[in-house]
Amino acid sequence: MNWTAIKAIYVFEMARFFRTFLQSLISPVISTSLYFVVFGAAIGSRIDQVDGVNYGAFIVPGLIMLTVMTQAISNASFGIYFPKFIGTIYELLSAPISFLEIVLGYVGAAATKAMFIGVIIMITSFFFVDIQIQHPFAMVLFLVLTCISFALFGFIIGIWAKNFEQLQLVPLLIVTPLVFLGGSFYSISMLPPVWQTISMFNPVVYLISGFRWAFFGLEDVPVLTSLLAIGFFTALCLAAVYWIFKTGWRIRT
Repeated sequence: MNWTAIKAIYVFEMARFFRTFLQSLISPVISTSLYFVVFGAAIGSRIDQVDGVNYGAFIVPGLIMLTVMTQAISNASFGIYFPKFIGTIYELLSAPISFLEIVLGYVGAAATKAMFIGVIIMITSFFFVDIQIQHPFAMVLFLVLTCISFALFGFIIGIWAKNFEQLQLVPLLIVTPLVFLGGSFYSISMLPPVWQTISMFNPVVYLISGFRWAFFGLEDVPVLTSLLAIGFFTALCLAAVYWIFKTGWRIRT
């Protein structure tokens, strides 16, 4: 394993993040604060509690998941797309570095950025609501797995994209709606039976359910099912990345 190459990619990507640190930090904090104002205050005044949990606190895991998923995708997709755009991707492909080491560098950096923003959002939420984490180790596990899996997904999007507009296409039109419809601001049990069944086909439901269980001990689906779902998604993304580098799809052309 070429750890020097992995470190070089990782440090370069993290340096780009810290060059725009204020923008990367202030934007999600402001967005989260607005969510708390709109959902926590306005809607929370009409919905006092959900399954015994204050509504303002109930939406915190969903807000963190929303931010983490979008940040992981955007950072990973831009990280690999930009070398394609300016042509430096060929330097990587001709260097003595394997596809696994390239993925570890880019995906590791994107996952770290998303995790950092997720922690910032969690700290911000303490200024609005009182939160107690019942299962801290499970919370960290779900957060790490989500960051890694969606960073891998973003890496795939960055290779697939042909222009900057396509980088935002999947996060805006697919991921964000799935998060909003995945129980971020409500419990699936509050829906009519038909919509509960339909919601089970939304993969984000399993991530948010497991993450919320780590906070409050509440779950829409069994925790083991949530872990299996995110594990399957991660394995699927790894298989796709392996196929991309093996065939050279949209990399060598």
